[in-house]
Amino acid sequence: MATNIEEARRRHWSKTFSLTVIVLIVWAVFAFGVHYFAADLNHYVFLGFPLGFYLAAQGSLAVFVVTIFVQNWIQDRIDDTYVRQSGETEMMG
Repeated sequence: MATNIEEARRRHWSKTFSLTVIVLIVWAVFAFGVHYFAADLNHYVFLGFPLGFYLAAQGSLAVFVVTIFVQNWIQDRIDDTYVRQSGETEMMG
């Protein structure tokens, strides 16, 4: 039984770690990449604004908020799966 719980914890951590890495990559792209290429993106127009300006001023913030909600939703699904597989009532107890 302890082996099953340990295996479920290992899978849980593996999925959580992968999700964290993906979220950090998305964050880095929109925190640094968009601003770095803003001048090049300004050749395109979105909603009447240069795309680089729009993404730097509004788009990055919108992506950050959406990323938070998506990350929490996916993490809840991972946690629910872990609890079912391990049979534990507390996540990390």
